[in-house]
Amino acid sequence: MPATASDPAGRAPRRIRWTVRLRLTALYGALFLVSGAALLLITYLLVVSTSTPRLFISSGSGSNVLFRSVDPDLLRQVMGTRAAEQRDAMLRQLLTQSAIALGLMSAVSVGLGWLMAGRALSPVRMMADRARRISERNLHERLAVAGPDDELKDLGDTIDDLLGRLDTAFAAQKRFAANASHELRTPLTLQRAMIEVALADPAADDRSLRRVCERVLAAGEHQERLIEALLMLARSERGLDRREPLDLAQVAEKVLRDREPQRAGVDTALAPAPALGDPRLMERLADNLIDNALRYNVPGGWVRVVTGTAHGQPFLRVVNSGPEIPADRVGTLFQPFQRLESRTGNPDGHGLGLSIVAAVAAVHDAELTADPGPQGGLSITVALPHARS
Repeated sequence: MPATASDPAGRAPRRIRWTVRLRLTALYGALFLVSGAALLLITYLLVVSTSTPRLFISSGSGSNVLFRSVDPDLLRQVMGTRAAEQRDAMLRQLLTQSAIALGLMSAVSVGLGWLMAGRALSPVRMMADRARRISERNLHERLAVAGPDDELKDLGDTIDDLLGRLDTAFAAQKRFAANASHELRTPLTLQRAMIEVALADPAADDRSLRRVCERVLAAGEHQERLIEALLMLARSERGLDRREPLDLAQVAEKVLRDREPQRAGVDTALAPAPALGDPRLMERLADNLIDNALRYNVPGGWVRVVTGTAHGQPFLRVVNSGPEIPADRVGTLFQPFQRLESRTGNPDGHGLGLSIVAAVAAVHDAELTADPGPQGGLSITVALPHARS
């Protein structure tokens, strides 16, 4: 049964929402009431302690004839009783008037507290309203909190910085999705075109069809490598499941051993570099660095792989000769599908190698630095945190 006929059945009673403004108002009112009551009590005690009646009855020759005819003890008793009654009445009046004044001022303080709390929290309401209107379609908008340089403005600026990072991340994600779609569609289009051309040729023989199949197979292998690189990039950005002891020198040695035919042109200086991390990801990082150095080089160029420890940090450094790279374009090499004009001539590259390096370094909390060589090429260093035992 509902409480009243007007209340629909099943509707829960509406509860008071204890907003920050309401809590601050209650806090202001309670503090004023407690402090006012304490002040009233102190005032009352002071008045009580200083209002004790003192009677002085003189029996000298200058005294009134009426007072001389009355018993001094009886007179003192009567006057003391009257004084006590007047004192009690005065204290009751003081207490009553003070309590009324305290009640009135408490009500006024609650009203003022409500207004001041609303004024102080108005930037919070403004930030909440603007934040509700921001979505993935208008991440470029900002809260832009105005006013004094206080905690609320710091909060607004922090949220603006967060929105800026989210805007950058969303833009990078959209760009990555568009580039990945393009990169994945290109070999599919090529495969389809080769098959259609071969099927449309009435004079095609076994040899020509075999060549088409080999080209389709090569395009498929390129697509497999691209998909594998995309999966590795996604796994690298996901984070680490565990950290194991490893040695960057052994990791680099294993990668170079798997590239035995190409190792002849690689100069090594592999000093022990103990670290903590994911061995598979670090192996992929080293493989991508060495592959990048070998792939984008000049004829007769050189590659140098160095490992060791500097300032307590294990590091892996790969340096190569190669075409000159502008210093302001080095950072773009670590973005997915970003290639320099001088590096796009290699058909085997897909622009994800250094992106995977950057992602693996990020999840390992490593410092990644890249500097162009004075005569061309690139020097890339990955310094991992100190391996604590």
